[in-house]
Amino acid sequence: MYSEEDLLPISALQHLAFCERQWGLIYLEQVWRENVLTLEGKFLHEKAHKEDGESRGDVRIVRALRLHSFRLGLVGQADVVEFPAGGLAGRPPKIVEYKSGKPKAVDCDEVQLCAQAMCLEEMTGLHIEEAEFFYGKPRRRHVVELTEALRARTERLSLRLHDLTEAAVTPSAVCGRRCELCSLRDVCLPEMSRGGRSAQRYINSLIRSSLAEDLAEGGDGL
Repeated sequence: MYSEEDLLPISALQHLAFCERQWGLIYLEQVWRENVLTLEGKFLHEKAHKEDGESRGDVRIVRALRLHSFRLGLVGQADVVEFPAGGLAGRPPKIVEYKSGKPKAVDCDEVQLCAQAMCLEEMTGLHIEEAEFFYGKPRRRHVVELTEALRARTERLSLRLHDLTEAAVTPSAVCGRRCELCSLRDVCLPEMSRGGRSAQRYINSLIRSSLAEDLAEGGDGL
C-alpha cells in the first residue's frame, strides 16, 4: 500500500503506456508541446468539467470526480461518473472518459480508463465490469470491457511507473509509427536519442556548440 505522498497521476500512466520516453520528457524533464490532438483533448475535458452535475432519469451524473488508489499508488479524476440514482446498492457506477480523435491502435487509453475504474472500485467496494469513452470524431460512446488481462497490465504499468519515477531517468527512445503523431517528436528526437541521452542535455549540447562557434569567430555568443 502506498501513502498519500506516494500517489502518482493516472494521466502519467496513460503517457507511460503510450511511450516510456514521452512519459519521461513530460514528467521528469517538464517538456510539453501542443498539437491539434492535444488541443482537441483539452477542449473536450474542459467542456466536460464545466458543466454542472445533473440527474437524468435513474442516473446521477458527477463530473471531474477525484479518484485515488492506495494499492496502485495512483490519483486523478474522471471526466464523468454516472451513479445510479437509487444508490450504489443497485448497480455499479459507470465512468465515461472524454477523448479527442478516435480509438487508438495501442491500449494506452484503455489502461487509463481501467486505472480510473480500479480506483473507483477501491473507493466504493464495488466491482466494475466496463467503462466507456466518448471520442470526439465518431461522437459516440465506445465501451471498454475491464478484462483480467487489462487489469493485470494496468497493475504492471503502475509498478513500472513508480519504479521509473524513483529512478528519475528518462528512458531511451523506441522509434515507431506512434512517433509520427507525438507532439514531442521535435524535442524527443527519437533517431538521435536511442542511447538513453536526455533530450534536454542534447539540446544544451547544441547550444554550447553554437556558442563555441560564435566565440571562435569573434562574436559575443548573443
